[in-house]
Amino acid sequence: MLDNFISSKPPTIMEEVQGGKDVTAAGDLVIDIVDTDTALSTPQTTQRDTVDEILNAKVKEEPVLRDEDAHMLRLLETQVSETVGLDSEIDYKTFKKILRVKDSFFGERYFKLFDTNKSDTIEVSELLASVRKLTQATSTEKLNFLFQVYDQNGDGYIDIEELRTALRSCMVESSVKLGEEELDMLTQALFEDADVDNSGQITIDELSAVIQKNPGVKDNLCVGIEQWLKPPTKVKKKGSRYLTKAYFFNNLRKIAFFAGLLLLNCILFAVGCWNYRTSNWCIIVARGCGLCLNFDCTFIVVLMLRKCITWLRATPVSHVLPLDQHIMFHKLTGILIMVFTILHTAMHIGNAILVAESQFNLTVPAFIFTTQANIGWVAGFAPLSGVLLVIVFVVMFICSMPFVRRSGCFEVFYWTHMLYVPFWVLLILHGRYFWMWFIVPGLMFLLEKLFRSKLIKKVRYGNSFILEVNLLPSEVTHLVISKPPNMRFQPGDYLFIQIPDIASSEWHPFTISSAPELEDRLWLHVRSAGHWTKTLYEYFNKYEAKKLLKPRAHVNKGFQATSDAHRPLDTSVSIRSVQLITDFARSRKSKKSFKSRKSTYKRKAETHKVVNVPCYIDGPYGTSSRDIFDTEHAVLIGSGIGVTPYASILQSIMYRFKAYKRCCPNCTHAWYDDVPQHVMNLKKVDFIWINRDQKAFEWFVSLLTQLEMEQTMEGGLGNFIEMHMYMTAALNKTDLKGIGLQMALDLIHKKQDKDLLTGLKTRTQPGRPDFKKLFTKIAAEKKGNVKVFFCGNPMLGKTIKQHCESFGFGFCKENF
Repeated sequence: MLDNFISSKPPTIMEEVQGGKDVTAAGDLVIDIVDTDTALSTPQTTQRDTVDEILNAKVKEEPVLRDEDAHMLRLLETQVSETVGLDSEIDYKTFKKILRVKDSFFGERYFKLFDTNKSDTIEVSELLASVRKLTQATSTEKLNFLFQVYDQNGDGYIDIEELRTALRSCMVESSVKLGEEELDMLTQALFEDADVDNSGQITIDELSAVIQKNPGVKDNLCVGIEQWLKPPTKVKKKGSRYLTKAYFFNNLRKIAFFAGLLLLNCILFAVGCWNYRTSNWCIIVARGCGLCLNFDCTFIVVLMLRKCITWLRATPVSHVLPLDQHIMFHKLTGILIMVFTILHTAMHIGNAILVAESQFNLTVPAFIFTTQANIGWVAGFAPLSGVLLVIVFVVMFICSMPFVRRSGCFEVFYWTHMLYVPFWVLLILHGRYFWMWFIVPGLMFLLEKLFRSKLIKKVRYGNSFILEVNLLPSEVTHLVISKPPNMRFQPGDYLFIQIPDIASSEWHPFTISSAPELEDRLWLHVRSAGHWTKTLYEYFNKYEAKKLLKPRAHVNKGFQATSDAHRPLDTSVSIRSVQLITDFARSRKSKKSFKSRKSTYKRKAETHKVVNVPCYIDGPYGTSSRDIFDTEHAVLIGSGIGVTPYASILQSIMYRFKAYKRCCPNCTHAWYDDVPQHVMNLKKVDFIWINRDQKAFEWFVSLLTQLEMEQTMEGGLGNFIEMHMYMTAALNKTDLKGIGLQMALDLIHKKQDKDLLTGLKTRTQPGRPDFKKLFTKIAAEKKGNVKVFFCGNPMLGKTIKQHCESFGFGFCKENF
């Protein structure tokens, strides 16, 4: 069958003609095995090897599989054998199901090519053998297979309609959604580039030639087996990374703080045991744990004093303490409290068993669950309060676990965490000396709570209202909120918002996505991921707007030029930029530049509404992004909606440059004065945005377009901000199912200097970033010390952090 379709030295087309081989019947399925080097110098014919001839060819030397490909093939074999078995036959429907092949042109073509006897079924063993052969085939043989996939009628040529059908399927496989006009544009560009002889058809030679224009593509063509596999069970690596020298030096502050916390607990445990060394062993251990609990139940409060932590970020202490990990240490302290609580409780139960009857003439339950033993400094309440404390803390601990917080049950986490009030009251009643530990942090916490109360906020900020709402693709809600005149924040800061119309008692944190320089507005971008955020989207989706706004017009308010505090600023160029962006938005709506009126892809239109919804804001609170302007070479990496802090930062960078932009009064020449280091120490910024689908880029496309324009204008910033866009759902150029689309997109980008997916000058790259390659390039630029700022998926953050450790880059990630 197809497992033997490859020979180590296939005959060329000319050799077939000279050898007098029979021409295959029009309906026979064939697999071209063409020696490309010979074919390029010989006339193209329609004579090809039949399947039977190829199957009889002996493989002289089988290429060696790469370890990665061999692993993928083993996974594929396991997946198929567990689903249908290795001895069965499958039809097209089962083929799609077990291999997760999309209902598209490629699925049908692959099935037909694998179904060599035209029985509309494939033997599973034959399928696996064929995939193995195709995987380890040479680049020329894979190119021939690709040609046959595109050549639907088997005449030895690819016409423009066949190419159009293939590109449409490439779009389906890559989750790219473009209109018919864009598809025609892509087809025409690729066809004209390949059809060098203007014959109206593409030959195997011409296809090979156009692929060879892309260095490395032909030699790295792959079948894309990983697309057919179910996500494998992730095997967590045992903490080898945490024992490396690189990890130690890149996380020195965190490790030192963690070690100090453990050491302090050990010291307190030893002191507590020593103070009661004359008691029985149960009391000795219980008192040691009790002293640790006095400290930990107080320290856990300190770690959530957000105002104090924000203030500390502006002091030299921020270079010593791991302020970015305060939530992690809050969780770690909670685990320590649970450990000491279990041990403390067990020891007191043991002590009750030892002394209840002999010294107090009580049963063990009466000793623990009543006040009859008269133990404690408040009416013998110590044993019973201890029982209540355990119940309260266990409820808080369980309901704060990730499986509760991230499963749409945030309200459960929120309300059970409010049990900290009875928890502290019981602690004061339970422990004779706890109040001494708690009084200072407790007062600080109380002051913060008062400062963050609705009454104080109203006195401080006045009334706040949501003035505009934009319902963006992928259920992202863009809120435009009135900014209090006395509110000051830094780029990348976040705040808590409460909207009484949604939930009168819930506060949720979101990064501020607008720049601080925007005087009367602030923006929030909220992705629908939980109950509250989905309710928010639905609420404004059904909200009856006062009037419909022009699309994206409000966005440009954020870039209106401001005046320098010391010298006047010529804003004429900036105003022209704003007008250009406004025109761009209008033309995009009216002419449907990205989506034609006849497009088969119809996305939901963005909804822009003027509203007047009261809200309360609590903040701002600082994050690690506050270090951005003290960094020499900043690398900003946003995953999905994690781009929001960097939207604020990029806007603020442009504002700071604009403050030092000068224009000649006698001509149009413009230039930038040097920005002082105390304003901004940046020498280069690399902005990396990773999205799964195409629609997500529309959240900030106008902002990014203007940033590109500002850099390319006369006297602009050049390549100060370098953008890197990645779409993970799109297949790479080396994938047989993605090569056609990616080559066509490259051609359009080269001709029009515009990416067809986003409208930006920056070409959107398919797949995930190769951080090793990317960081190597960044390190080679030698613009100064490199620091990577990340906001997004935690698993991706771990991967990026490992790369940063190997390159010696600094690393910070957003934490709420």
